[in-house]
Amino acid sequence: VRSGLGAFSSSGTTTTTSSSSSSSSGRSNEASSNTTIANSGTSGSSSSRRHMIVSVVDMTTGDVTYVPTRWLINAAGLHATTLAEDIEGFPRPLIPQRYLAKGNYFSLSYKAPFSRLIYPMPQDGGLGIHLTLDLAGQAKFGPDVEWVYPESNFATIPMDYNVDPERARKFYPAIRTYYPDLPEGSLQPSYSGIRPKLSGPGQPAADFVLQGTKEHGVHGLVNLFGIESPGLTSSLAIAEAVLGMLQKSH
Repeated sequence: VRSGLGAFSSSGTTTTTSSSSSSSSGRSNEASSNTTIANSGTSGSSSSRRHMIVSVVDMTTGDVTYVPTRWLINAAGLHATTLAEDIEGFPRPLIPQRYLAKGNYFSLSYKAPFSRLIYPMPQDGGLGIHLTLDLAGQAKFGPDVEWVYPESNFATIPMDYNVDPERARKFYPAIRTYYPDLPEGSLQPSYSGIRPKLSGPGQPAADFVLQGTKEHGVHGLVNLFGIESPGLTSSLAIAEAVLGMLQKSH
């Protein structure tokens, strides 16, 4: 599936696409297949319910796999808008503009003198460089906001997830607003992630967008746009909302 999307199930019942948006190993891997989704009036079986046909093209061999499904959940993360563009007949004005914001993290080279999380005032595009603790008590600071340009080339070029050590220069003064004793040279690159945001630099923060049949008119389709970091925390609530939208479409 295009640009690292998850594999489609072949059950013919519910199909979900998903994508990871963080990495600690450097560059992302681009998948070698392409996806097109077509609407179909009725299935070829005894059922008369409408369904969609998902065609997955192997870009190496040219082989095409067709997967019929009554429900399609576009939870492709960074690539949700790209996937929506490949749905035949989908209203293009309903596909929101995507902005990509890379978030870098640095870790502390010694045991953290904190037992709780620390969140400073939010900044443009993010919550600010805050302190989090992993299960081992290791302190990590981040994320910052590094807008990814050119956004239009993201689907065709590998995304660099490496953390530039030079970005620590901006981390030290930000962290010292709540940890003034932070020693120079104590930060080390940790990991990074990419956020699929629906608002760009200087714009008001945008909420998640959940689109069902009521919004776009495509039977059995739910699009999840702009599901950035808090989407993990709210994943169960999102799942309940998606299920309710699918149930209402039948």
